[in-house]
Amino acid sequence: MTRITPEDLVRYLYNETSEKKTAAIQAALQTDWNLRENYNKLLNSHNNLDSIHFSPRKQSVNNILEYAAKKHAQVTSH
Repeated sequence: MTRITPEDLVRYLYNETSEKKTAAIQAALQTDWNLRENYNKLLNSHNNLDSIHFSPRKQSVNNILEYAAKKHAQVTSH
């Protein structure tokens, strides 16, 4: 029996496994409850990634803009 690692499950989730490995994972998912539960957790996490939104703090954006303005002023003043 082929050993299925968490990395294999991630590759399977993203359709990056070979045909042989895909078949082995699918067979293992049918019989191994723990593996199936781990896969379902990965799948749920993957599906929830699209709903997560990150944005920088306003102060961080302002700091970057101020730095860029200073550098631009230095370059154009020469």
